[in-house]
Amino acid sequence: MTDPDLAPGAVLHRYVGAFVDAMARAGIAQVCLCPGSRSTPLALEFQRHPAIRVWVHLDERSAAFFALGIAKATGKPVALLSTSGTAALNFAPAVAEARYGRVPLLVLTADRPPELRDVGANQTIDQIRLFGSMVKRSVEVALPEATPQMLRYVDLTAARAVAVAEARPAGPVHLNLPFREPLIPSAPPGADRDAPRPRSAVVHHAGGQPDGEAVAAAVAHVSAGDRGLIVCGPQADPHFPQAVAWLAATLGLPLLADPLSQVRCGPHDRSRVIAGYDAFLRDAETARALRPDFVLRFGATPTSKPLLQFLDDPACPQWLITDGEGWNDPTLAASTALHADARALCDALTAALPPLDPAARGRREAWHGRWRTCAAETAAVQRDLLARDDGISEPRVFTELADLLPDGATLFVGNSMPVRDLDGFYHGGARALRVLGNRGSSGIDGVVSTALGAAAAGPGPLVLVIGDLSLYHDLNGLFAVKRHDLHATIVLINNDGGGIFSFLPQADEVEDFEQLFGTPHGLDFRHAAALYGLDHRPVRRAADFRDAVAQSLGKPGVALVEVQTERAANAALHREIWQAVAARVRGALHSNVEA
Repeated sequence: MTDPDLAPGAVLHRYVGAFVDAMARAGIAQVCLCPGSRSTPLALEFQRHPAIRVWVHLDERSAAFFALGIAKATGKPVALLSTSGTAALNFAPAVAEARYGRVPLLVLTADRPPELRDVGANQTIDQIRLFGSMVKRSVEVALPEATPQMLRYVDLTAARAVAVAEARPAGPVHLNLPFREPLIPSAPPGADRDAPRPRSAVVHHAGGQPDGEAVAAAVAHVSAGDRGLIVCGPQADPHFPQAVAWLAATLGLPLLADPLSQVRCGPHDRSRVIAGYDAFLRDAETARALRPDFVLRFGATPTSKPLLQFLDDPACPQWLITDGEGWNDPTLAASTALHADARALCDALTAALPPLDPAARGRREAWHGRWRTCAAETAAVQRDLLARDDGISEPRVFTELADLLPDGATLFVGNSMPVRDLDGFYHGGARALRVLGNRGSSGIDGVVSTALGAAAAGPGPLVLVIGDLSLYHDLNGLFAVKRHDLHATIVLINNDGGGIFSFLPQADEVEDFEQLFGTPHGLDFRHAAALYGLDHRPVRRAADFRDAVAQSLGKPGVALVEVQTERAANAALHREIWQAVAARVRGALHSNVEA
């Protein structure tokens, strides 16, 4: 929340001031605006900014075309500001011309706050996505707050908007900015424009191949210290793992690999690949000891919440390498995004990096050794605790599959708990496995059908690990098994409800937890297996699980291997493992420092 000691005008000054500063740093030097009340915060902050020239017009249509002319002549993006209501509609002809003429414009429309919309408030229309397909991107900006997180957010919003407007083909971008009264920003006592602002995000558009300027900047980034990290989120390029492994070896750095990055397993060099971080980064003392100097991130947002929390450090320079206009960083802590082909950048960086001198190589190897120790100790604790009896638990499903899946197999994992347990307990191996999941929007619907589609496409056997609620959501997808003569193994983890909620505070604090969150269903999935012609194999022991999966992999058809677990016991097992990992890793790191 915003600091309660700040007056509304001071909050407005910090938030809108951060936005305008970021606009200026991103290259906005000229703004065209017309008089209006709701746009007051932006108009005043633009007028006060020493690096921005403001052009005032009386008619919005003329102002928009005037801005278009500046942008056409200079090739630089120009901002265009209106108050709320129909004033913004008068920008539409120039916005359309900018879209089809490929001219970079930043269209800023001030708006009423949500509570004043659709209730008869004066000068209020629906301004969300006001220009439809005429703009490259449209954003409803959040209401002003002065927290560090929200100042980072508004800084990033401005930087991304300018970058998208400039990216080829150039065009207009629309930001709708709602404001509550009072509308006059005021600096708090002792503040001035030179007061610290959030570090502005930088966006490089390089298309497929990164240019020399981007590569040089990246070289400088990965040379900024000895305690660097490479983080790989979900991605699908089968050639990326080898390229990023070479880069990690050249840099002498640890490589934190999400299981859906395709980097944890395969014949490529995995000597720098780190797994198990989802467990050991939960410990605050360990996380402090492993704080990096810089981070280089590839792929989509990592699965692990502890890893994301660990990376939530705006003081640490972080680069995101993305293949489009995305910004895969919900922490808003990244300083730079480079839109380029990830494999191409790895290759270009590896070629451009000068050799490390022996001293620097030694420091980086010691740093990598600390991470390797954490991963090894974590794997040992997990192995010992999971193998103390012959039961098949939810985490053990993945430690067993690590040995059962043959070379060339596809492991498809459902959302909610399965993908998190895959991240936490599957440490990879030398066999070439393809690991897939629906992590775009991370829903539990349609997972069966998606996995069976992947099985139909081949090659190699496919194993799907899915939760009971997710299977229930897509039982109709099993119809494809008979109709298309498919072959797959479905591992059903049945804990009779929403197992992931047992890890949340609701489990202990909400009286109606089972009714609202646990949602036990009591479904007997053997009937579904019979309906769709699946071989049903319920298992409770690890040996039975291994036998059922091995048999299914070795014969045609689809088997439903059902692992029945209990939600509370599963949550307790996870917490026991996390606590044991924290103690073991802290001890190992302490011994490492003493040595």
